[in-house]
Amino acid sequence: MSRLPQPDRAELRLSAVLDALSDPVRLRLLADLTAGGIEVDTERSCAAEAWSVTVHKSTLSHHFKVLREAGVISTRAVGRNRWIRLRREDLEARFPGLLGAVLAALPEELERAGAPRPEGGGGQAANLAR
Repeated sequence: MSRLPQPDRAELRLSAVLDALSDPVRLRLLADLTAGGIEVDTERSCAAEAWSVTVHKSTLSHHFKVLREAGVISTRAVGRNRWIRLRREDLEARFPGLLGAVLAALPEELERAGAPRPEGGGGQAANLAR
């Protein structure tokens, strides 16, 4: 098992995180990754069928790379498989409240971008309010 290169917590830059989250496809990936709520620390396969976006595999890989290099996700390799995890604790420690604000705005942003709404129509925001 190996981790692909990513910035350390102290190296996370707000501009890089915001830039990575400025793309509708990457926002949709974030919505998929947090579908169980922000408190749930889940790891997902990077296989195209595991995500609700309809882009080519190479495009999906590019989006994962942008998110990883910005420090939004971590990726670990196990053989030929790659596993994606949201760096929730690192983001919250470095930029308190940012992830919650982004998740609360997701349904509206995805709608504006013409992307399908997350399951439950904004359950992430409801989970954050608790």
